[in-house]
Amino acid sequence: MKISERDPAPPPPGGVLWSVAGDVRALLMLPAALTLQVARPAVGAGVDQHSVFRTDPWGRGERSLRSLQLWVYGGEAGAEEGRRLRRLHRTIQGSDAHGRPYHALDPAHYSWVHATGFPCYRHALRHLWRPLTEAQERQLYAEWLQVGRILGISDRDMPQTVEEFWPYYRRMLAEEVEATVVVRELIATDAPVPAPDRGPLPVRLVLRALWPVLLPPLARFRAFVAVGYLPPDAREALGLEWSDARERRLRRFSRVVRTLVPLLPERLRYLALAREARARRRNEAARLDRERSQ
Repeated sequence: MKISERDPAPPPPGGVLWSVAGDVRALLMLPAALTLQVARPAVGAGVDQHSVFRTDPWGRGERSLRSLQLWVYGGEAGAEEGRRLRRLHRTIQGSDAHGRPYHALDPAHYSWVHATGFPCYRHALRHLWRPLTEAQERQLYAEWLQVGRILGISDRDMPQTVEEFWPYYRRMLAEEVEATVVVRELIATDAPVPAPDRGPLPVRLVLRALWPVLLPPLARFRAFVAVGYLPPDAREALGLEWSDARERRLRRFSRVVRTLVPLLPERLRYLALAREARARRRNEAARLDRERSQ
C-alpha cells in the first residue's frame, strides 16, 4: 500500500515482524504481552476504568488484533490507525490504585504499553518458532521501534538499542510493575466471560448453549499461556506461580504447535491482513519478474 512521505514507514516485508506477527502462533503471545502491559499501575487503572474488556471481550479482542495487524501490514492504513489510537486515548485519564494521577498518552505509560511486546515476543519465539539470533533480535527491536513511531511514540521516549532496552526493562520490573487488579483478572480461571458473539448464527447458538462447559477449560488454557509465555523475570516480578511441571507442559505444547503450524495451508496459518499482504508481495514480485524478462 502507498505510504505518505510524512508518515513513518511500516516494518519491512520479509523482516522478523512481517514473518511472525500475522502467523496464528502470534495469538498465543498476546495474553502474556497484555498481562505485562497492565502490570504498570497506571496502565492497569486505565484498562480497569475505561476498557470494555469485561463487557465486550470478543469485540475488544477483534479490534485490538486488527489494529496490531494494521501496524505491520496495513501500509497507509497503519499510519491512520496509529493516529486513531492516539485520538482514542486522549480522554483516558484518572487515578491509579495508589491515588496517582495518570493520562493514557503520558509518554512513560504509552511507551511502556508498546515496549512490553518486545520481551514477550522474544521469549515466546523461543518456544513457538526458534530462538532468535543476535542479528534477528536487533532487527526485531529496530522494527519494534518503527511500529512505535507509527503509534506516535517519540524516539526520546523509547530506548533506541537493545543494549539500552534491557536496563530500562529491568528497572521497570524492579520498581514499577505489580500484580494489579487487571493482571489478576486476566490470569483468573473463574472470571465471568460472555459467550462469543461473533461468527455465523448457528455457531454462536451452539457456543452459547455449551459455554458453561467450554469456559472453564478455555479459561485455564488462557491463564496457562498468559503466564507461560511471560518472560521468567517478569513472572517473578509479578509473583506469579510457575512450576517445573508447568514448564514441561508448556514445552510439550509449544513443540506440537511449532511442528504443526508450518504444515497448515496459508489460509489457516496466517491472519487475514497478513495473507493479503503476502499475496500483494507475491504479485509485485511476479510483476517485476515479468518486466525483467521482457
